[in-house]
Amino acid sequence: MIKKEKTKKKQELKKIAEKNEQQVSEMKKAEQEAKEEQKGTQEEMVTIPLNDYAAQLEEIDQLKSKVDEYSDGWQRERADFDNYRKRIQRDQDQQRQNNKIDIIQKYLVIQDDLELALNTVPNNEENQNWVEGITLILNKLKKILDEEGIQPIPAGNAKFDPTLHEAISNEDNPDFESGQIIEVLKQGYTIGDRVIRPTQVRVAK
Repeated sequence: MIKKEKTKKKQELKKIAEKNEQQVSEMKKAEQEAKEEQKGTQEEMVTIPLNDYAAQLEEIDQLKSKVDEYSDGWQRERADFDNYRKRIQRDQDQQRQNNKIDIIQKYLVIQDDLELALNTVPNNEENQNWVEGITLILNKLKKILDEEGIQPIPAGNAKFDPTLHEAISNEDNPDFESGQIIEVLKQGYTIGDRVIRPTQVRVAK
């Protein structure tokens, strides 16, 4: 009986010893892993001399300066491109207007001929239908020109303006003041602020 109790106690002590030994082993293993981790962290940390650190800071400043320089250059290039695009647009608009004016001037010649024809036709019943037809065509032409922004230059009893009028003659006339328009020989026209054709006039001296 006593022998069995001793054996039992030995077995319990053995289990306790094995358990303690396992715990000690685990503690040593954890300690080793902690040391290895700390060693790895120390290996990742790099120290550089102070002179090298200052050189790196200077290089960073130089790179920042280059970035600012390139950014300023890009902004200037963009502004130049916008100005170029606007200039091209203005030139294209001007060219379109020039082409438009070239065509309109040809229509103005036709209008002059129609007005001249109406002013020289004898006033009689035989020509009435013809006159009405030509008048209708002339009115249609004037409407088209008006829709295109073509406006006649006022000249009746006005002062001569070299930017709007073309003097065909300068005459002594007691009924008109010097520089006053005596007669309009050919009507002039504008489109916006631009003179398409100056008005041809007789001017008093």
